[in-house]
Amino acid sequence: MLKSVRDQVRDQVWHQVWDQVRDQVRDQVGRQVGHQVWDQVEDQVWDQVGVQVWDQVGDQVRVQVMDQVMDQVGVQVSGQVLNQVEVGD
Repeated sequence: MLKSVRDQVRDQVWHQVWDQVRDQVRDQVGRQVGHQVWDQVEDQVWDQVGVQVWDQVGDQVRVQVMDQVMDQVGVQVSGQVLNQVEVGD
């Protein structure tokens, strides 16, 4: 049995509209779910690993920064002290 032209057009329009709506809903829901899942995974990883890594890296960076600051400040301060002692003589 052949479909009428009207039925064919209706089916074609229905499929086009349905495909667009389905794609839009899938994209929106996919992005929202993806963000939620990523946020949860990120939070769990941070809770389990991030804090430990942050503490270790933080300790190493603090030591390096303090060493560099002390080296630079030490050179400047010793230079100023020497200048003042030499000028004071």
